[in-house]
Amino acid sequence: MTLQNQKRIHTSEISKDPPTLLQEIILEILSRLPVESLLRCKSVCKSWSCLISDPHFIKTYLMFSISNIRYAHHRLIFSTVPRINLKTCPLYDVVCHHKSNNVLEVDYPLKHPRKSVWIVGSCNGLLCIAIEEDTLFLWNPSTRKSNQLPHCGFKARQGGYALYGFGYDESTDDYKVVGISCVFRSGHKYDTKVKIFSMKAGNWKKLGDFPQGIPLDDSGKFSSGALHWAASRDFGSAYSWTIVSLHLANGTYGQVSQPVYDEGDKDLNLGALGEWLCVLCNYRGHRADMWVMKDYGVNESWTKLVSIPYLTDPGRDQYSVPLCISKDGKVLLQFGSKLFAYDSRNRSFSEVENFDECLEACTYVESLVSPDTPSRPWR
Repeated sequence: MTLQNQKRIHTSEISKDPPTLLQEIILEILSRLPVESLLRCKSVCKSWSCLISDPHFIKTYLMFSISNIRYAHHRLIFSTVPRINLKTCPLYDVVCHHKSNNVLEVDYPLKHPRKSVWIVGSCNGLLCIAIEEDTLFLWNPSTRKSNQLPHCGFKARQGGYALYGFGYDESTDDYKVVGISCVFRSGHKYDTKVKIFSMKAGNWKKLGDFPQGIPLDDSGKFSSGALHWAASRDFGSAYSWTIVSLHLANGTYGQVSQPVYDEGDKDLNLGALGEWLCVLCNYRGHRADMWVMKDYGVNESWTKLVSIPYLTDPGRDQYSVPLCISKDGKVLLQFGSKLFAYDSRNRSFSEVENFDECLEACTYVESLVSPDTPSRPWR
């Protein structure tokens, strides 16, 4: 064999490995970029565009973003006074530096100078937004793609209101919205109607009436494949409430047991903290205990993560259910129209600087998840 042939064979053998290695490196790099950069990378070449649009990459990117402990791809979104504007900023700045220098006003779909906006919920990078309580759309603020839902059919009535919940059905890889219409009648009576929207099916279906009186939360709290509402049949001064669950996979209702609270005058607030169902128990100006259900459906798994003191008389204001809690014990929560970070290790508070008055807030993770079905065009 000549030296020239040996060189050809050696070169051909080497050339088999670099493309595979290069592909793995490219995949690793792309998975760490923000969505805005990924969208630009789709224009580099056809292979990159196909890779970034591939469903497997979209799910891999989502899992990587969610699991990032430094909140590299997490953002805070909040509505301001009056409730016609949405603003967003990096969650890392707020939690770790107690500043919000990079606040941006969001040009959300269907924005109107005289119509209120309501953040129903956040799931896998998608937000469910309600305009004036009756116009709903799913929206990915990272890709700026949206999908307006058909009207659910609830009619505006005197003494009535509508509320919603948004979550993900992993069994069918489907995003769903639940709508509940509540109408008060004379004699302390009320009617409730429930409907569920499937993004894959593209329509609303009726469900059985809400089983436990009237939901007390504006939005359903999504955890472990189910939406949850605090609900009560008694609306007097000493009412008690239960936690009602609605499982998105089969549309069945359930009831979740609550923690064993301390005695005393208290107000309870239901929420979701990461993967955990959460209850914040406010003891009227003294402290607020944060409970999480670490093993869903197991009553014994309710765990008190932290107690947050009130430093002064709060008046009518209370702490909100925490927006997040970092690995080093920093709890981000709302008090009145302000945001605070409470360091549970040294028991200190830090008000978030440069932050506008906030009506409601939630967190979301940057993702490439589509707010529409594959068979329907992007908007």
